[in-house]
Amino acid sequence: MDPLALALLPGIGPKRLLELLAEENPLLSLKERFPQAAVVLPQAEREAEGERRRAEAMGVRILGLWEEAFPEGLRRLPQPPTHLYLKGELPEEGKAVAIVGTRKASAWALSFARKLARGLSEAGLCVVSGLARGVDREAHLGALEGGGSTLGVLGSALDRIYPPEHRELARKVALVSEFPFGTGPKPEFFPRRNRIIAGLSRAVIVVEAPLESGALITARYALELGKEVLAVPGRPTDENSLGTNRLIQDGAYPVLSAEDVLSYLGFSGKPKKAVELSQEEEGLYALLRQGEALPEDLAQALGVPAEKVLSLLTLLELKGLAQALPGGRYGAL
Repeated sequence: MDPLALALLPGIGPKRLLELLAEENPLLSLKERFPQAAVVLPQAEREAEGERRRAEAMGVRILGLWEEAFPEGLRRLPQPPTHLYLKGELPEEGKAVAIVGTRKASAWALSFARKLARGLSEAGLCVVSGLARGVDREAHLGALEGGGSTLGVLGSALDRIYPPEHRELARKVALVSEFPFGTGPKPEFFPRRNRIIAGLSRAVIVVEAPLESGALITARYALELGKEVLAVPGRPTDENSLGTNRLIQDGAYPVLSAEDVLSYLGFSGKPKKAVELSQEEEGLYALLRQGEALPEDLAQALGVPAEKVLSLLTLLELKGLAQALPGGRYGAL
């Protein structure tokens, strides 16, 4: 009997799925215990074949709860997904750290999240996040800059990337979702996504979050699973930091650097030594991290002569932070 077809049947959750697959005759047991579901089994079998065809065309693997390779961290969830849609590789057990936070993050939080992710990536950890706007995006970008792996957990199907402006980013990272192809994002899907982020990660780091942030849901799932929760402190008067500061009050470990995280979690790797930049280099590098640009556009944005920008670009290239691209454009490394 096709386990994926069983998983797609209405009313057959993870517990019932595994119970049925453990039976000597799963089909007979299905008909006896869940006759209404058995009636629509032929339709579910067709859907399962369709999912496999789409997965093959997209280079996606469908990984079932019934398979040995299914991640142990997700098996331990009170309500694990019956199957996953995976593009790329899942992180090694115990070698993943989640970085999450508000979509409407402040400038300092975006910069810190990126730097933190870069440091953890350089130390050999996989950075897990939700591919959302704000902190999540910077976490993925920082991990890519660090030369390591990063996993985006979606609240939609792999063929319905959300937000749509992150499609280019999605092509650069590993992706996982529990939602069938064609499923668009819905508000109720994001807490489900958050439990997967927590389940796959050794620890969850919340960079910036107000009291009603979904990032705090991820932190709560982590605590329920016995995972570590860390948080970046913010100013007491900033609404966007009320959630993270409350986490710290409740016992979350305060994070001021990637070294703090590595030391607290007992990882031996170390991030690369930070490259020192002048104020002008910092300003130019910040612009490059926003996207590729021509030197004349960078000069206009910075309010300096084009010759000065070209000189600064050369310095950033020598420091391994910028690269020349086709068409005379430059981008951040």
